[in-house]
Amino acid sequence: MRIGEGRISGALSIVFGSISLGGVLCFLFPEFLTTPEFRAEYDVPALRHVLAACIFTAYGFAVRSLIANSTKRSGLWGASLATLALALGGAGIEAGAVESSPFFISLDWLLLDLIGMALVFVPLELFFPKRPKQTKFHPEWKTDLAYFIMAHLFVQGVAIATQEPARIFFSNVSLGGLRDGVADLPYLAQVLLAVFTADLVQYWMHRLFHSVPYLWRFHAVHHSTRSMDWLAGSRQHFVDVVGTRMVVYLPLYVMGFAPEVLYTYVAIVATHAVMNHTNTRLRYGFLEKFIVSPRIHHWHHSADKRAYGKNYAVHFPWIDRLFGTCYAPSDEWPAQLGLDDALFPKGFVQQHIDPFLRNPEVGQPRGEISTR
Repeated sequence: MRIGEGRISGALSIVFGSISLGGVLCFLFPEFLTTPEFRAEYDVPALRHVLAACIFTAYGFAVRSLIANSTKRSGLWGASLATLALALGGAGIEAGAVESSPFFISLDWLLLDLIGMALVFVPLELFFPKRPKQTKFHPEWKTDLAYFIMAHLFVQGVAIATQEPARIFFSNVSLGGLRDGVADLPYLAQVLLAVFTADLVQYWMHRLFHSVPYLWRFHAVHHSTRSMDWLAGSRQHFVDVVGTRMVVYLPLYVMGFAPEVLYTYVAIVATHAVMNHTNTRLRYGFLEKFIVSPRIHHWHHSADKRAYGKNYAVHFPWIDRLFGTCYAPSDEWPAQLGLDDALFPKGFVQQHIDPFLRNPEVGQPRGEISTR
């Protein structure tokens, strides 16, 4: 895709048209399409303005695409989606009655996070790309988008699966002294402690998924992409996601962090994890000694055997230095990403089924190879 052909505008019109239609559906069926914990916190007038802006933007990009693109197809799709959103009520639609429902999906969370993440990370990749020739629509972008969508639609189910074991095993354990000590800390100190605790635990879980052959077959899904961008971080097998988050949540629950601290941690880890996978050349300078950068994490995804079993930490690279697993040659980036020694199935469904049926040909677990 090149600027001036109308294809980028067409794609954006479809994106904003889809968001507009999804937003209207959330207003119509809130009990089925919105997350109960979020509903009470929503500023409905502000959401109406966001919805109106999305509809207007979808039409704007559609017109641009219809003018510049000879095929007209993308522009027509975007305009049709925006028109359907208007036909169902548009930004002035009244919210439907909220009743208790035994089943719901978090379409609201998907739409809001898609808007927020895209507004931040797409411009970063457009204006500061590390690999300028890498297109946004690389061969596996649909697979990564499917992972992003599914992870957000069923975020509540994943949260229950990861948090319930901690409540079952530790709800009756007396931990008052520890929890009181954590509660007495200032808010920012609690956030830093929560991020450090989670990163330390996740380091070892991440390392375990790289070292144990049976676990590696699931984690290899995450390493199968050859095109790193802001969507690539979403490519994770549900066994990998639930297993890691379940163990990471245990110490956070035991230590008794306040809900607002946990929400802040979730926002930090979600944003930082996406940033680490972006196709951006932004430099952190001396801060790279203290904060994981895209360059450091790209080495973790490198096809270079020197980097196998390295850079497990999400936030703090000094954790890797502490345990001898840091690898980030000064000012160098990996030449190739992904599993160069493996055959791996393509597509969201196939990648979730395959690890259960057979041992995929994904090479040796990357945590078993030492460069010393």
